[in-house]
Amino acid sequence: MSEMGAPADTPLHRMARRAAREREQALEHCDLCGAPIAAEHRHLLDLRVRELMCACRACAVLFDRGAAGGGHYRLVPDRRLRVEDFELDDVTWADLRLPVDLAFFLRDTDEDLMRAYYPGPMGATESLLGLEAWQQLEAANPVLATLEPDVEALLVDRAQGARHHFIVPIEDCFTLVGLIRMHWKGLTGGREVWQEIAGFFDGLDRRARPAGRHDRMEGTWAS
Repeated sequence: MSEMGAPADTPLHRMARRAAREREQALEHCDLCGAPIAAEHRHLLDLRVRELMCACRACAVLFDRGAAGGGHYRLVPDRRLRVEDFELDDVTWADLRLPVDLAFFLRDTDEDLMRAYYPGPMGATESLLGLEAWQQLEAANPVLATLEPDVEALLVDRAQGARHHFIVPIEDCFTLVGLIRMHWKGLTGGREVWQEIAGFFDGLDRRARPAGRHDRMEGTWAS
């Protein structure tokens, strides 16, 4: 028998402790404080190098106030909105001059402009975005005024006849870019990559909530 209060040291307990250590080692770690974090966690954007950093709950709470980042870090929002009545016809899409039917748009505070990117087998490519075309799109869709600069994006899927429009954290855009790079084959991508893209948007659709009136009126980027 073990002494009162001493931890048991049976083979079963040793296996349990080893499994616990292995689970902790398998977890990702906060890039700020080093604490282990679960697979589902928040991110910060390092504005100086434009890279995402994993954040534990405590650090995410700390940086949930805009001033806490000191202009260096910005907490990536976790809202995902499905904009079901988004106004974007084929003529307006053509005016955006994007060569493919998948794209995401975000506001760059360093340059004070909107940027457009489209994913492909080599990663994300920036496309020149005419200011007038974006202003027309924003006027037709007030929800775009609520995009959190640098860390939130409008994600558009018009591939293979789809008409999907989401407001997402930029980490979702990076996930989509990585997925396409990993699975793309040949000139057209192959069946596998399009199945993966469809699965990505199915999952996003399940996680997103419909954009409501409050989302369209609350302009956050200017604050």
